[in-house]
Amino acid sequence: NRMYYYGTFPTDFLWGVTSSAYQIEGGWNAGGKGPSIWDTFTHTPGNVKNGDTGDVACDSYHRTDEDVRMLQALGVKYYRFSISWSRVLPDGTTAHVNEPGLKYYENLIDKLLQAGIEPQVTLYHWDLPQGLENMGGWQNVIMVEYFTQYADLMFSRLGPKVKRWITFNEPYIVANLGYGYGNFAPGVSNDPGVIPYVVAHHLIKSHAEAWHLYNDKYRAAQGGQISITLNADWAEPRNPYKQEDIDATYRYVEFFLGWFAHPIYIGDYSEIMKTTIRERSLAAGLPNGFKEVWAGLTEVWAGLTDCVVCYRGVGAVDDWSWLDSGSSWLKVTPFGIRRLLNHIKNTYGNPQILITENGVSEKGPVDLNDVVRQHYYNSYINEVLKARVLDGADVRGYTAWSLMDNFEWAEGYSERFGLYFVNRSDPKLTRTPKVSVQTFSTIIRFSHSKPKI
Repeated sequence: NRMYYYGTFPTDFLWGVTSSAYQIEGGWNAGGKGPSIWDTFTHTPGNVKNGDTGDVACDSYHRTDEDVRMLQALGVKYYRFSISWSRVLPDGTTAHVNEPGLKYYENLIDKLLQAGIEPQVTLYHWDLPQGLENMGGWQNVIMVEYFTQYADLMFSRLGPKVKRWITFNEPYIVANLGYGYGNFAPGVSNDPGVIPYVVAHHLIKSHAEAWHLYNDKYRAAQGGQISITLNADWAEPRNPYKQEDIDATYRYVEFFLGWFAHPIYIGDYSEIMKTTIRERSLAAGLPNGFKEVWAGLTEVWAGLTDCVVCYRGVGAVDDWSWLDSGSSWLKVTPFGIRRLLNHIKNTYGNPQILITENGVSEKGPVDLNDVVRQHYYNSYINEVLKARVLDGADVRGYTAWSLMDNFEWAEGYSERFGLYFVNRSDPKLTRTPKVSVQTFSTIIRFSHSKPKI
C-alpha cells in the first residue's frame, strides 16, 4: 500500500540528524591531529572530483557553537557524529593520546547536553589513521587489537556522558569501495575477489571485541547501548513471477545487509553467501576458496549488538519511473525502506532498529526550496511510520542525513545532502537553512499528534 498513512509515532521515538568527522570537521592537521587515509587519498591528484579535500570541509572543528545552534533549530533529540581516530590518537595507537583532540569532542558533547540534545557517537566512519594503514590497514588482523584499544579509551573518557555508541559506519563500504574497487580511501584494488572478504571479517571481529569490551567493562556503570551501522539497499525482482528473479533479489540483499547482519545476529555467514562463494571459488580453480576467511566463525557472535542500524532502501537496477537525486546510485523509492524494515524484522527476530542515515542529494544550481528533499522526508518517514505502526517493526528512531552540505567522498562537494546549505564561495562558509529544515522540524514537532484532516 503506497497511500499516505495518517498516524503518530510513539512519544519516545527518537528524531536525529547526522554527520561524520572527515566530511565536516576540517582542521585536518590542527591541534596535534595525525593524518588519516582520507587525508592521504584526497591529497593525491585524480582521486576526488575537482581536486576537493576535507582539509577545511565545513570547518566544524572551529564552529561547535554554530553546529549546536543549527541542531536546536531543527528540534532533534539526538545528534549522531563520528570521532576522527587520528585526532585523538595521531598514529592510531594509544602510545600517544592527543588531549586537544579529545577536548574538542568533550566540548561538543557538553554543549549538546546543555542544549538538551543527546550525543550518539560513531567510533569509525572510514577515516583510519594513516599510521595503521601503513601496517596493512584492515587487511591486517592486528587492526582488531588497535581498534579495541581505541574503543576502550573512548568508552573510558567519553562514556560517562555518551549513552549511544556505534562501532562502525557501513563496513560494506569500507570493504568494497576502500579495499575492492579502490574508489574510496585507502584506494586498494589489486585483489577485489578476496581482499574485501578479509577486510570485512576483520571489521566484524573488531565490532565483536568492542561490543564485548563495553558489555563486560562499561555497561553496568555507564548504562549505554552499543551497535553497528549496516547500510542496505532493497531490491525487487525484475519479474515478480519469475523464480530466478526472486532468488536473485534475495541473494542481492544477503550479500549486502546479510554479509554483516548474519554473523552479528545469527552467529555465522549466511548459507547462500557461503554456498555462492564456494561455488565461484571452485569454478575459478580455488578448491579451498576463502577457507581462511570463514575460519573461526563458529564463535558465538549472535546478539553482539543492541539494535540493528540501517539506512536508505533503494534498488540497484533502476526503474525508469523512480525519481532521480543528485547521486547516480540513489533513487527516490520510499516503498523500499518499509520493505527493508520488514525484511530485518522477519529475518533477525524483530530487533530494535535505529535508522541512522536517510537522505537525498542534489547537484547543480543551488535552490534553497529543495522540493525533492521535502518530498523525500515526507514520503520516507511515512513509510517508516507504516513499518512501525502497521507492520510492527521495532523502529526506535530516524536520523536525517545530513545536517549540512559537506564533503561527499569521491564526489567532493558536487553532491549536496544537507538540510543546511553551505556556501563554499564565501570564505566564512555561511550556513543557510533550506526549506527542508522547516519540513523536518515540523514532522518532529507534530510526530506524536494526529493532524486534522
